[in-house]
Amino acid sequence: MTADPVKSTDHERCRVAVVGLGSIGGIIAGSLRAADRHDIIACTRAPIQRLVVERPQDVIEVTIRVLEAPAAAQTVDWVLLCTKVHQTASTAPWLARLCGPGTRVAVLQNGLRPGARLQGLVGPAVVVPTIVYYNGERLGPDRVRFRHAGEHDLAVEDNAQGAAFVELLRGTPLQVLQSRDFTTLTWRKLLLNAVANPITALTLERQAVFRREDIKALCLAVLQEAAAVGRAEGAQLAADTPQQMLATLLTYPPDAGTSMYFDRLAGRALEVEALTGAIVAAGEQHAVPTPLNGMALALLRAISDAAR
Repeated sequence: MTADPVKSTDHERCRVAVVGLGSIGGIIAGSLRAADRHDIIACTRAPIQRLVVERPQDVIEVTIRVLEAPAAAQTVDWVLLCTKVHQTASTAPWLARLCGPGTRVAVLQNGLRPGARLQGLVGPAVVVPTIVYYNGERLGPDRVRFRHAGEHDLAVEDNAQGAAFVELLRGTPLQVLQSRDFTTLTWRKLLLNAVANPITALTLERQAVFRREDIKALCLAVLQEAAAVGRAEGAQLAADTPQQMLATLLTYPPDAGTSMYFDRLAGRALEVEALTGAIVAAGEQHAVPTPLNGMALALLRAISDAAR
């Protein structure tokens, strides 16, 4: 187990606030804290003092500064927004205190067009869209498990803001891809989420369920619908993209879960509107039929509303 790191002084340290310390936020907060190139603050309701991250190569345990109320927050250089999309509005008090003219807000959330949903919440701060690929599991208020889910753990646009995010994570085990076709990458990730999250949540099975032949056939049909919507949105998705996405899904460990699966087990509201809901809404906008995604959306909404 890795202990607290020795403080580094070979560069200018940034002030970084991680809003939301679930599976995604816990992993990136712990990784940044272990690298110790920046000053990390966790904005969360849980009054923890240490954070444990189980990584493929080791287990790290680090102290971390926690703020439990927005009133105690001050302007920072970076905000890493790691809540679920449907929890974004509840972060408004945090964002109002943390964001200033020089702040960058990296959005580590699912869904499309993060800049639009943060409009009016971040003031003069710059929004940096990201795509999260890594698999996380929250094992407790102060403990998370990190798994790589491919060659890259995150993706950003190939521009100055994306390069700044890559630099922020230098020294951590998180690998970041910079891309000039962020729209296509966003839709490829959404395609994975279109089957991985709904199917595991509806069946209450981890990713081993995707080894079933009947589930594979269902997933392929759902992916073909969603890919047609993505193409209408401008994503460069080849004819065999659904097959590629299904093959990618089958590379994940059978015992890995999804965020929607864990939320249903815990009786929490589901992040359905940012995933299946986004596909159905975009399909309606472009007159692309999505009957299978629409059925999944109705079922997931019913489950989510019951949890609320």
